[in-house]
Amino acid sequence: MLTVHHLNNSRSQRVLWLLEELEAPYEIVRYQRDATTMLAPPELKAIHPLGKSPVITADGETIAETGAIIEYILDRYGAGRLAPPTGTPERRRLTYWLHYAEGSAMPPLLLKLVFGRLPANAPALIRPIVNGIAKKAQSSFIDPQLVAHFNYWEDELSKAEWFSGPEFSAADIMMSFPLEAAADRAAARVGRPKLAAFLKRIHNRPAYRRALERGGPYAYAGDD
Repeated sequence: MLTVHHLNNSRSQRVLWLLEELEAPYEIVRYQRDATTMLAPPELKAIHPLGKSPVITADGETIAETGAIIEYILDRYGAGRLAPPTGTPERRRLTYWLHYAEGSAMPPLLLKLVFGRLPANAPALIRPIVNGIAKKAQSSFIDPQLVAHFNYWEDELSKAEWFSGPEFSAADIMMSFPLEAAADRAAARVGRPKLAAFLKRIHNRPAYRRALERGGPYAYAGDD
């Protein structure tokens, strides 16, 4: 039996969604973030040395990193579903988005989160200085990077309804977390109707809703 080590409000929600789309059997072990630090609990280090989610265990093997997990699940349970045929442009796009989602899209979103929280965590005496540095970093580097990514997504979704082409695929599942985080942290929907419509489409999928029921509260599932 495949086990998903699921951290609340995390990338592992995508793994649950993929499994629900494929109607594959799985179990969940739940972990809660520290209420103060928002970091994963130390118990996850017993599963993987980095102590992060998502992680799955199956047949005595431990697999981390969302893209690698998605490829494993597609190989084991997909039977050709949610992945375009090998050798096609759509399949190459699927591979691209599996890498892009974490390699390119998430770093500036993480920087946005870190620099947004930095002033509140600084000592009161230097908080105004830290606040100024954080605002400058966001306005001069982070926010322009984010706008470039958001406009890129909007342009790609103007070419086809889904990220790998005309059909829904695992690429859309992989890209869901960056888009949801971007909408939550940086108002990515504003002025980008294709991006907003994509989020609404995925949130209305029955398998997405089932994954929410299995995984528990997830802050990024709203369409407002």
